[in-house]
Amino acid sequence: MTAPTPLRRKVPDAATASALKLFVVLARAKRAIDEHVEESLGTHGLTHTEFAILEALYHKGPLLLGEVQRKILVSSGGITFLVDKLADRGLAERRLCATDRRARYAALTRKGEALMAEIFPAHAEAIREAMSGLSRAEQKEATALLKQLGLRAAKLSTE
Repeated sequence: MTAPTPLRRKVPDAATASALKLFVVLARAKRAIDEHVEESLGTHGLTHTEFAILEALYHKGPLLLGEVQRKILVSSGGITFLVDKLADRGLAERRLCATDRRARYAALTRKGEALMAEIFPAHAEAIREAMSGLSRAEQKEATALLKQLGLRAAKLSTE
């Protein structure tokens, strides 16, 4: 039995081919990094998104739910659900806003603060390990380039 003949597709222009290659490489790198980092989070019974909420509150203090939503890129309904889930576990709480009774803050509880103080150093180390394929100088350069890429892509989606 012979192998099927591959389909012949029109080769995109060089700029499109380069953009497609970058897209695939970025997606694969992100997946590999996420898998490495999520191993350490799973031992604490947290999803990546739950940890992101706790991490934002740990470093920034109490935040309006909308601010948390924008920082971790989930829907408004999703953030409410996730904060309530963390509240059920005693890790976070919702607080009223003194100036706007429609607004709610999310904040860490003492238990959430203690958990983050315990697990954040290992999480930071896992990220450092995952990024160790680049030197510090290369990491700085990649950060600048990816920021530039993200800002341009964000601008395109609002045009």
